Amino acid sequence: MLTLTENAQTAVRTIVDQSPDPATAGLRIDGSSSSPQGYTLTLAPSPEAADAVVESGPVRVFLPQEAAVELDDKVLDAEVTPDGVRFALAVQA
Repeated sequence: MLTLTENAQTAVRTIVDQSPDPATAGLRIDGSSSSPQGYTLTLAPSPEAADAVVESGPVRVFLPQEAAVELDDKVLDAEVTPDGVRFALAVQA
């Protein structure tokens, strides 16, 4: 299952807190590593019916089926830069 570092949890919480309903909102990771666009991250008001929901500390991440399979052994990390938040994926150790 996808895991989040503490930095990623903090970054996602900051983003989700800006939504109209942070109690149900989460970060949605969509796409595929094989697509030219890669993955997209968006703020979602709630999960879609077929989404896998990853709860990590106080935050939720919504993953469509294909992304859930691809990210099963990954760790999501985040770095705050002057230009915003930068997310990165790594293989779990």
